[in-house]
Amino acid sequence: MAYKIGDDCISCGACAATCPVEAISEGSAHYEIDPDKCVECGACAAGCPVSAISAPE
Repeated sequence: MAYKIGDDCISCGACAATCPVEAISEGSAHYEIDPDKCVECGACAAGCPVSAISAPE
């Protein structure tokens, strides 16, 4: 399972800049993570200034 970006996302793009596999792109409401590309490294969650990214369950 991939990391997920919640509704707290402020669309700053910090997560996309930290993703080593370019799995994050801007969605209609906020940034989104492509589960097929996500390697679950956690870089996006560490780089999010508002803690809007949650780890896989």
